[in-house]
This record gives sequence, C-alpha cells and structure tokens, in this order.
Amino acid sequence: MSELQLITPGRIAADIKQPLHRILHILKTRKHIQPAARAGTLRLYRRQVIAQVRHELNAIDARRIRQEVV
Repeated sequence: MSELQLITPGRIAADIKQPLHRILHILKTRKHIQPAARAGTLRLYRRQVIAQVRHELNAIDARRIRQEVV
C-alpha cells in the first residue's frame, strides 16, 4: 500500500513556481479545494491539488489578459 503524501501550501507554491500569496488566495477562495488533513493550524493537501491550483491560476491569468485586450 502506498503512503498518502500530504503537502503544504508552501510546497505547492514551490512545485508550480508561483508566489505563496497566490496559492493561499486560491486555497482560501475555492471551496472545492479542501485540505486532506490538518496539523494544528497547518492545512495539508493531497498532491492532486497541484493540478487544481494550477488550473485556477491559469484561469485567473486568462481573465486578466482578456481584460487587457478589451
């Protein structure tokens, strides 16, 4: 049986090379992205969350580019 790998928001930010404040914004405002566990006040996420966060960041960037063009 494989171990469940849980990661912190800081690790997500490092993996996708984005500032931590952008990752924290996504994790706080997207209700469908939930922590898998908590250790005190620290929220821990499954590695699959990286793809969800990357998708949300791409959507934000696409909206910003569209607004600049208009």
